[in-house]
Amino acid sequence: MPDTMSAPEAEAVPAEALRGRGWKQAALQPWGRNTTAPCIAARPERMRELWAALDVPEGRALLARGAGRSYGDACLNPGGAMVLTERLDRILHFDSATGLVVAEPGVTFADLLTVFLPRGFVAPVSPGTAFVTLGGALANDVHGKNHHLAGSIGEHVAWFELLLPDSRHLRVSAESDPELFRATIGGIGLTGIITAVCLRLVPVPSNALVVRRTRMPDLDHFLAGFAAAAEASYSVGWIDALATGATLGRGVLEVAEPSESPVAEPSPRSRSFPIDAPEVLLNGATVRAFNELYWRRAPMEGRQQVLPYRRFFYPLDTIHGWNRMYGKRGFHQFQCVLPFGPGEMALRRLLETISASGNASFLAVLKVMGREGVGYLSFGKPGYSLALDIPARAESPALFATLERITRDAGGRIYLAKDSLLSAEGFAEMYPEAHRLQAVRARVDPDGALSSGMSRRFGLG
Repeated sequence: MPDTMSAPEAEAVPAEALRGRGWKQAALQPWGRNTTAPCIAARPERMRELWAALDVPEGRALLARGAGRSYGDACLNPGGAMVLTERLDRILHFDSATGLVVAEPGVTFADLLTVFLPRGFVAPVSPGTAFVTLGGALANDVHGKNHHLAGSIGEHVAWFELLLPDSRHLRVSAESDPELFRATIGGIGLTGIITAVCLRLVPVPSNALVVRRTRMPDLDHFLAGFAAAAEASYSVGWIDALATGATLGRGVLEVAEPSESPVAEPSPRSRSFPIDAPEVLLNGATVRAFNELYWRRAPMEGRQQVLPYRRFFYPLDTIHGWNRMYGKRGFHQFQCVLPFGPGEMALRRLLETISASGNASFLAVLKVMGREGVGYLSFGKPGYSLALDIPARAESPALFATLERITRDAGGRIYLAKDSLLSAEGFAEMYPEAHRLQAVRARVDPDGALSSGMSRRFGLG
């Protein structure tokens, strides 16, 4: 079975023949909008249609895609076939005694919050946007602002159901098939199509969090602030990636605890970014001005506020299409985790390199990570996580190569869900258990039916 087809071959398939089998021509982008991948796509609404999609036209490589919120080619399959699963979005079962919910892969974190927060439950781990699907969350072993205590989402999955390319349908748990369990969690879709997830929700006393924001004058104070908040339920920092000298690493630290009292939550008011912003609007001067204003909003002595979970977890979700502010060429995100100890100096080097380039955006996040994830390709490990968006420009690959080298030298790791430029050599060094994933793939997909742009970039076949 061929691994993929070239773009011209993909475009040559008669459209009417594809539609008759539930497929159509498509050109998909990742959330970073830094590339466009021609493919054929099917969008099943029921499980029987998902099974039918395994009969891929012309033996193309296949990949499942949820909401497409990965920033790079983890959610693309250039020249291949994509199964879009966001319409498989039913909640199948909930047990309030245990907090276990069973849902189809297209259910989002927004769905979970809407349905279960009024019942006193939230997801145990949540990424920075509510629009991620459960299938995508499992495939990327996502983490949130509580990784230092709760780890990644794979730790809270009791079992999942997986559709293999040969039509076998398996219920997989850490007990039933530990290798397949670890290969699928964080396995970026390369072991099969997730059809259901059993996730353990956690009880909360209200719909709100008590959030304290404190201005941090430099990186040393920032890291000390994280250390002091080591037992906080949630912690996250906005960091000024363009600050230099004595203010290097300045930012705002947010620490949050569940509130015993509820707060009135206004109806969601969403705005849209209507056009691709001109690149001139996102330059060093405008970003520095924004960073200065944002930094000064938080007092040095701190300020406390009671916020709804939605507002604390997903601040950017109120602006639909915010990724368009980077213009037509899109952007890349760099997110790494650096181990405690050597990571502190590496974090300083990363910030100095980014600041000197003048190529960062105002969306820069610092977090403390906890234990290793359960998946062979899980991102999480103890250390500091730095994430920031960088506009896609001609000089971006060279900048990312420098950031990758600093991360590798410190024993760090780059997050695959956000990546679009990591080298194959860097991947092999950062993810030494990738060979275990490959061994599992040889068992469940011996013909190599599953593939993605990212897997081919890393030489995973």
